[in-house]
Order: sequence, then structure tokens, then C-alpha cells
Amino acid sequence: MSKIAIKSRIYLDHAATTPAHPAAIAAMSAAAAHLGNPSSLHAEGQKTGGILEHARTILAHFTGQKPENIIFTSGGTEALSLAITGSRLPLYASAAEHAAVLNHAPHILPVDENGLLNLEALAAALENGPALIAVQHANNETGTIQPLEGIAQIVRAAGSLLLVDAVQSATKHPLPALSFLADYIAISAHKHGGPMGIGALLASPGTPLTAHTGAQEQGHRPGTPNLPGLAGWAAALEALTASPPDWTAVTARRDALAARLTAAGAILHSAKAPRLPNILSLGLAGVPATTQLMALDLAGFAVSAGAACSSGKAGPSHVLTAQGLGPAAAEAIRVSLSPHTTDEELDAFAAAWETMAQRLRPKATA
Repeated sequence: MSKIAIKSRIYLDHAATTPAHPAAIAAMSAAAAHLGNPSSLHAEGQKTGGILEHARTILAHFTGQKPENIIFTSGGTEALSLAITGSRLPLYASAAEHAAVLNHAPHILPVDENGLLNLEALAAALENGPALIAVQHANNETGTIQPLEGIAQIVRAAGSLLLVDAVQSATKHPLPALSFLADYIAISAHKHGGPMGIGALLASPGTPLTAHTGAQEQGHRPGTPNLPGLAGWAAALEALTASPPDWTAVTARRDALAARLTAAGAILHSAKAPRLPNILSLGLAGVPATTQLMALDLAGFAVSAGAACSSGKAGPSHVLTAQGLGPAAAEAIRVSLSPHTTDEELDAFAAAWETMAQRLRPKATA
């Protein structure tokens, strides 16, 4: 792996978190220098309150929502929890959902071998009465994109509500179009150049949402707003609007990497499903994901074995287990690109993966 030492580290874990955009960092610094609580009535408070509402206006424009339908949260997990508890409806979730949803879900719906929701099972479940259906727009481990149009049609016909986790897909797919399908949408800033610790729940007009204890965000959460985080997120969204990423180029790089590694023996998961342009779930038969991660980390590459909140724990991927992969669910890593990932970085990664596979792959016995 001598060639890899030319660059000390290559980051290929953008599905976990993206680098903050320089404009976001500058805006956060400027906001942190402001004196005054946004809830205060004096001039200083009004000025900082203006920063908060500017961020709400920017997000509303970006998502196609009205500002009053946006509830700022600490991230995607809190946004999902707010919708789940606030809707006061029985919750059904696909078996491939993020843990932030599955930890709340008493009713689990099956997915197929590519991670796509079983629509017949969904329709059957909704015969039990109105419910809240939670579905990721795009899976955080495999990139699988769900057929939301068909899902929304079934949910609407049953008089139920749809919660969409768009944490991974936001900025890669148009959110205004998604707003016509979903009753609730959860998003998070740090997946697209904003800071960590800030997100939002987008709630359609008239959608039930029981207020929680707190004076902020229309009574849905307590505590002083994260003003620097909001300013940074708004700046990141403005930068994305001014210079949209070329996701077509990212798709081409992803596919070229997948072709090279599958030719070298990698297993590409969810290959037959529509997927996000930047995520690859790759298996190496007979080699635990944690072993692969350690080898690649030592070689200078940051990848993961699934969701960032669970990748520090040993065990098979619940997403790939739900897809029926059995032991292979514990042998997969996630490689996730950004629009700034270069061909040279991916060539270096591919060479490292090939060397690792040759060294670690179980040898056939005579």
C-alpha cells in the first residue's frame, strides 16, 4: 500500500457527516459574536431573532414550505421523534429504517432483497385503521430510494399520515416535490455542508402535531435556539443554491468504483434498486466489516459499517439483515462520496481495497 501514503487521509464517509461549508463556518462565527437572546424584546434580542427568522426563511425557500411550517430541532433524530410522538398515531416503519425511528416502532413492515418497502404489506397493515407510516426517502446504509409516490398513494387512500426521513436525500433530490407527498419531513444540516446539532421537522399545514413542553419553536421544544447553527445552515443552503453540486458526475464516479471493486470480488448490495448517487454498500465475503474498517483506516481511508450512530458497535447491519442477507449483513462497509471526491482519491481507495481483499479474503481449502 505504498502509493496510499502520498496522501495521509482520504475521507469517504460523507453519509455520516459532510465537511462544513466555508460560508457556514464564517456565518457561525459571525452569529456567535452577536449579543442577545432571540426571545428577548430589546434591540439586541430583536437583532438575533432576525438571524433566526432569516434562517427559517432560507430553509422555507429551499424546501418549498411556508416558514410557519418549519420547526427547528437539534437534528434528524429529534425531528423524527417530534413527528412520531406529536402525531399521536400508531407507528408503522419499514425494517430498514434508521434506529431513530425503529426505537419507537411497535409495528415493522418488511422490505425486499434491495431494501424496497413491501407495498402489499403496507396496504394490509393500514386496514387496521389510521396510522403514521415512517419511511426513509433514501437509506443511509445502502442509498436505496423508496417509491414514495406509490407509498404516499396507499397511505392517503387509507386516511393515514406519512413521515419521510429525508436526512440523506435532502439536496440530492428536490424537497419541494417531496413536500406534496409527505405530511412530515425530517432533515439535518450536517449532511449537506451545514453544522452538526441543527435540523428541522417540516410539517404540512393542518397536520396534527401535539405541542411539547417548551416556549420555543411554537411550543415544541424548550431552550435557547442554536443561533450559530441556524446561521451556518442558512449560509450552507445559500451556497448550495448559488452553486448546485454535480450529482451526475458523482454517480459516474460511484459506478466506476463499483465496477472496479465488483470485478475484484466485492459484493454490491441493493444493486437493482434506484440509489442515491453517493453511497455504496460493499461486501467482502468471509471478512467481518470491523476487520475491513480497521485495515482501511490504517491505510488512510475513512469509511463506515453503517449508520454513524451505530458504527462503533459490533454486529450485523439491521438494514442488510432485513434484506435477507444473513451472515453477509456483518461483512459490509459503506463508502460515501461527495461532489468534491476526486478520481485520484477513488483510485487510491480501490487499490487499497484490492490489497486488503487479497490479504484478508479466506483462502480456499483443497
